[in-house]
Amino acid sequence: MGRKEHIQTLLGRTYARMLPNHEHVAAYNRAMNTLTALRAGTLTGTRHLRLNCGLDAFPREILDLADTLEILDLSGNALSDLPEDFDRLHRLRIVFLSANAFTHVPPVLGRCSSLTMLGMKANAIEHVDGSALAPGLRWLILTDNRITALPDQIGHCPNMQKLMLAGNRLTTLPESLAICRNLELLRLSANRLQTLPDWLFTLPRLAWLAIAGNPLDTPAKPPATTAASWADIELQEQLGEGASGVIYRATWTERQEDVAVKLFKGSVTSDGLPESEVHACMTAGVHAHLIGAHARIDDHPDGLDGLIMPLVDPTLRNLAGPPSFESCTRDVYAPEQHLSIHTASRIAAGIARAACHLHAAHLMHGDLYGHNILYAQDGHALLGDFGAASFYAQTTPPQACERIEARAFGLLLQELLTLASHDKASAPHLFDALATLAMQCVTPDVSERPAFAEIVQNIDAALRLLDGKA
Repeated sequence: MGRKEHIQTLLGRTYARMLPNHEHVAAYNRAMNTLTALRAGTLTGTRHLRLNCGLDAFPREILDLADTLEILDLSGNALSDLPEDFDRLHRLRIVFLSANAFTHVPPVLGRCSSLTMLGMKANAIEHVDGSALAPGLRWLILTDNRITALPDQIGHCPNMQKLMLAGNRLTTLPESLAICRNLELLRLSANRLQTLPDWLFTLPRLAWLAIAGNPLDTPAKPPATTAASWADIELQEQLGEGASGVIYRATWTERQEDVAVKLFKGSVTSDGLPESEVHACMTAGVHAHLIGAHARIDDHPDGLDGLIMPLVDPTLRNLAGPPSFESCTRDVYAPEQHLSIHTASRIAAGIARAACHLHAAHLMHGDLYGHNILYAQDGHALLGDFGAASFYAQTTPPQACERIEARAFGLLLQELLTLASHDKASAPHLFDALATLAMQCVTPDVSERPAFAEIVQNIDAALRLLDGKA
């Protein structure tokens, strides 16, 4: 095995797919330098430690950082267990152990008194012991494992807001999960769920749900789609990167057209399966406020799924940044960011219309967030990223799915109004009407939330106030 292949193996499959070859070497060298410093005792006072250099045993020197260490990232190694005294790290808030060799969640993690976030994506986990779940967990990532059941003790995590379980072997959900009334984001895609429990659709704060790729998911017949050949794609610079894939500028030589190309990172993403996203994106079709797709790519030399999409106007800006460790489920906005009430209301109108279009096709976006929205200064907005999109299953209450997404829209609308709060005096009646709509969308009683057709009607009525027509 050559040096390049050796380093790729050490870094693990997650990093090997995400980094160009020269970055493999740089990341490996940085990690080795950090490990050397750790063993020399020169990292005293460290709050954030990352090591991904092929470790097959936990470096006990890490425990010497107990009085300061808050974030520990040991992803991309070959670890299969943690020491029994790992809970000496009493200040530890965030632990990443993704792309290792764990077959279980170590019970000692449940004794970490300050732990709020645990990421163990892409291991070989088959069993989750109830004692391994720290009571203070807000964010749990177990994507792409082999888990067949969750322990009842998950109901003992009342602060749980974000639970990511895509790409496992779950056939049911424990009744105790209904106790997690603060749960806001739930990823269940690519499991073996035949049905979903009724209580799931009554959780008062649930706003982002993904269920594609389960036996319960019975989408309509896939639309007739154009398949493009990889040989007809001339890839250029990278434009962006999301949870499921990387987007590049490209030329589609068959049509002599400049386009964007999305290449998926692997067989399972944080949100679900690439093929589910391709199906949803193609089914969504064309809409003035959606970033759609021209064609799929199904002959990539490395077997990657791909989509050819329109090249978006580069003057459009992202509305928000994705959630941070601290915000957990809520987008991050620049402190100096402001919108006029005119711009904010038109962004809301466009996204509501896009969601209404999707729900008319029995399609739930699942990730209705500001960080998935591009906008112009005049308020024209585009919704993208179908990674968490799901078709309504026959066993799923369609109205409940729509009203779960209504909460996501309500939260977005509240954020837009916050950005426009400085401009409230210019259109107070419009501002108040949209604030009232936002409150209706986020009401804890799911059945009382409006459907998207009603949301669009209410926004149109509010906009007439701005135009002086009402």
